[in-house]
Amino acid sequence: MALGVLAGLACVFALSWAQSFVAPLLLGIIISYTLNPLVTWLEAIRIPRVIGTVIVMTSVIGALVMGTYSLRGQMQTIIEQLPVAATKFATALGRMQVGNIGNMQKVQSAAMVVERATTQAAGGIAVQHQPATHVIVDQPTFKLSNFLWESSMGALGAVGQAAMVVFLVFFLLLGGDTFKRKLVRLTGPSLSKRKITANILDDINGSIQKYMLMLLTTNVLVGLLSWVAFQWIGLENAGAWAAAAGLLHIIPYLGPGVTAIATGMAAFMQFESFGTALLVAGAFLAIATLVGTFVTTWMTGRIANMNSAAVFIALLFWGWLWGVWGLLLSIPLIVIVKVVSQHVEQLHPLAELLGD
Repeated sequence: MALGVLAGLACVFALSWAQSFVAPLLLGIIISYTLNPLVTWLEAIRIPRVIGTVIVMTSVIGALVMGTYSLRGQMQTIIEQLPVAATKFATALGRMQVGNIGNMQKVQSAAMVVERATTQAAGGIAVQHQPATHVIVDQPTFKLSNFLWESSMGALGAVGQAAMVVFLVFFLLLGGDTFKRKLVRLTGPSLSKRKITANILDDINGSIQKYMLMLLTTNVLVGLLSWVAFQWIGLENAGAWAAAAGLLHIIPYLGPGVTAIATGMAAFMQFESFGTALLVAGAFLAIATLVGTFVTTWMTGRIANMNSAAVFIALLFWGWLWGVWGLLLSIPLIVIVKVVSQHVEQLHPLAELLGD
């Protein structure tokens, strides 16, 4: 047991250390599983796999670019309004804090009067409290060159990881089921082991494709319903906010929370009313909760019959380990673990623990 605990800790440390390589690798594998049926269908109608892969990859990237380009004006407007929104929001909070500070001062004055009266009644002398000495720590001077350098390095790293995912998806789609055949051969000459390996790979393939279909369905539904709600309320740039809501809904729990805060601030800047801001944020949270409770839960149950508590614990673990990457990949990873544990006799207790 001690050896197993040490091995588990070593695996966690290795995954954390190799995050920049393992996370894009897993994302590329999952995307290739998702797009593989399209390439296979093109191959079935006599289109060579190389050409089919190029068509699918070009179509997906082109759709993303065109969607971003069509909303560029609204997104630019939102970005330009961020400083104004932050200033207005801070001013409104300042007005609220002034009232709270006045009430606190009244409470403190009453407490001092009570304390003074109590001390005199007890025959004591009120102790004069010396003011505390405040120590000010000088913060390092902001340097624009350092900020630009760190920002550029972060942007270059993100571009590099995106390019790595794109090329990985391309080569995996180009290879087809080559890796599957190789893994089956590596399991040994036993026909039963090869059959188990083939079943595991097929189940993983089917589960990931169904999960990605569910993710696409729910995100599109959230985006459309959010667009209708934002248009009805009268929020400016409703299309861009709805697209952002659909994209951020990919990240469980955290994505809807960030979207609700952002749209609430945008509504406050436009209407200068906390009530309207709460209405916009509450409407989006109601939509995300409705879709998550009914559509996502039903489709997830149809896919893998996962235990909701186990899914939430997996989200916490992978989010702690890899941050946003972990939140994106946590459910596909836990689905893969469940599929493997169902086919390996020694891991059946784990499958029972993860099951519904």
